[in-house]
Amino acid sequence: MPYIQSDGARLYYEAAGTGTPIVFAHEFSGDLWSWEKQVQHFSRRYRCIAFNARGYPPSDVPESPSRYSHKQAVDDVAVVMRHLKIRKAHIVGCSMGSRTALDFGLKYPRMALSLTMIGIGSGGDPRNAAAFKRDAEARAQLYEDRGLTEVLKRLRKADNRIQLKRKNPRAFEDFCRRFMRHSAQGCAHVTRRVMARRVSLFRMEKDLRAMKVPAHVVVGDEDPGAIDSGLFMKQVSPAVRLSIVPATGHLVNLEEPDLLHRLTEDFFALVESKKWRPQGK
Repeated sequence: MPYIQSDGARLYYEAAGTGTPIVFAHEFSGDLWSWEKQVQHFSRRYRCIAFNARGYPPSDVPESPSRYSHKQAVDDVAVVMRHLKIRKAHIVGCSMGSRTALDFGLKYPRMALSLTMIGIGSGGDPRNAAAFKRDAEARAQLYEDRGLTEVLKRLRKADNRIQLKRKNPRAFEDFCRRFMRHSAQGCAHVTRRVMARRVSLFRMEKDLRAMKVPAHVVVGDEDPGAIDSGLFMKQVSPAVRLSIVPATGHLVNLEEPDLLHRLTEDFFALVESKKWRPQGK
């Protein structure tokens, strides 16, 4: 199995295709296999790399909480690229992975051809920071005390995920089956150390206004938190292109893969042909 060592954790990855690289960063409740349809599609013309974040088997699940942080998640992307001798790539993320993609573009702009962010959330509303942290701690304890089975019961009923079940029951059941392969302790560590400690997106206006990397935010219209975040990013950042997908929840890459592929290919084509322009340019 292919692994890359990154600061105290081995990261499992898979690669397919040749050409301009695309690096995929998965959502909190998913893993690299969440990107299977995208890898199959884009590997016809691109070099596709997807990896499991630390805390997600078969990547290592470090016991020490100190091995997890939102900064480490960003650095892990850079380590993967350097190990594979990738100088620059399109970075594509979903949810938690979208925030990693954004932070990567801000920290390592010379390594990012573009950023595609699906279902990016706020990372906590600054008006309710204390409540957000309490909720995050409660979720982490749920993983530790009740395990993956109890968490999955709630995910099956989540408003922003139910559309996948309605549209594609087989894909939804595949998502649920793969979720049960996760590490409950790994998810608890990621919740406390990555999700709960990131700076709120709504406090990043200065960085977003200054961002130069071409960015594409894709949200489902039945994913309220992502819509709020996407609209905010579009309003403050000239670099952001926003696509809102109708009758779709949190997982656009699973719910509407064909539409996502068309939107993404168009965005990539503008970037690669140097015809992409920031707003107002």
